[in-house]
Amino acid sequence: MSQTASPVLSVHPIRALADEKFNVLVENLQPGCPVTIRSLHHSEDKDYWEAYGHYISDHRGSVSVSEDASIGGTYTGKEPMGLLWSMRPVPGGRTNLRLRKMDVCTPMLVNISVHSGHEGFRDQPALTSVLTERWYMAPGVQKININEKGVRGTLFIPPGPGPFPGMLDLWGGGGGLLDYRSALLGSHGYVSMAVEYFKISDEQAAEPVMSYFEKAFEMLRDHPQVKSDRVGIIGLSFGSLVALSLAAESIIVKPHCIVCVSTIHTKPPGKDLSLFNPVFTRHDGSKSKEMRVDENNSQIWKDVCLPLIEDPAMKLNVGTINCPMLLVNGCDDQNWPAVETAADIERMMCEAGKKHLLTRLDYPDTGHLIEPPFGPHFRATNFVIGRTKEKVVVLWGGRTKPHSDAQEDSWRKTLSFLQQHMYCSMNKANL
Repeated sequence: MSQTASPVLSVHPIRALADEKFNVLVENLQPGCPVTIRSLHHSEDKDYWEAYGHYISDHRGSVSVSEDASIGGTYTGKEPMGLLWSMRPVPGGRTNLRLRKMDVCTPMLVNISVHSGHEGFRDQPALTSVLTERWYMAPGVQKININEKGVRGTLFIPPGPGPFPGMLDLWGGGGGLLDYRSALLGSHGYVSMAVEYFKISDEQAAEPVMSYFEKAFEMLRDHPQVKSDRVGIIGLSFGSLVALSLAAESIIVKPHCIVCVSTIHTKPPGKDLSLFNPVFTRHDGSKSKEMRVDENNSQIWKDVCLPLIEDPAMKLNVGTINCPMLLVNGCDDQNWPAVETAADIERMMCEAGKKHLLTRLDYPDTGHLIEPPFGPHFRATNFVIGRTKEKVVVLWGGRTKPHSDAQEDSWRKTLSFLQQHMYCSMNKANL
């Protein structure tokens, strides 16, 4: 490509929250010029992730990622955020990875670059590039590490006088402390506490029993910056089972609302949740096959998961729940039949005369790991099983474009749901 002047690349905003959109614009190209726009991120796990689109500049010599269609690459069509949600490990890198932000006090750095042509762009220097910052913590949000009364977690407090509504944030059975969703909730005006309850590295870690989560809820509810009658729970996968269990069975925890992502409502009888991990044992005590990627995965899914849902002895009595519920599920969830679970919950809520408390969001071609928007889609990833620490590859499901659309839509509707039930009702009560 012959250039009389260097192309100009702008990204706006160059520094933004991870759930905000940006605009990428390339100017000063020749009209009809083929270029590749690429994003590159070096993760905290030291892996390189990339996405790219192939474009042709318009009659003005410009390419706008928000307005122009990519004709090839990791995404096609008019996709303003395709440079983020279609990211994947670079060729030759490790496989079955999952990209997650571990240190929310630092930004996710993404280099956006422009390359001449569509073929072999990795082998040539960039015509121009810009380093962007994607943050999970907004300016002024406080992060406080929690390790008291046996509870481990992270607390995020929004700037301002408060008190604010509170959210208990519960992830799934993969272990460790994940707090990037909680940091985003803190950035949207909620005192949010992410709780760790599977700790793979700690052989002496406590089982995830109800009392542990009750203590965590009480700690959040009693914080001076929290509006004590406006505390909700958000959970994904196993975390959704915890949220439903607390709302249905606890005499201590009375959430103002709950959000369940990739919903599970099946648990062993009794008050303790025990190690009900993504690798299950049949409730008759015999060992089930492990939920891993192989040619029999769909059959395992049917043989192991569906019978649990159909067993009345294994179901939570969700009809006792008296707070608003939002259920977010993918129709191609290959880890757990979440849509069937949501339908069963809806049936039980109807029988209890409480259907008005339930909101369902079911997304076609969407998998299990429904996260905040613009993060990559993971159809299958490496997974460590509980204390055995056996490493397997677990299938989550979904197709990249629909799954990414679902992440964006469900996050927007989750924030609206929380605004309605945690803030609007509070404002009405103050009138």
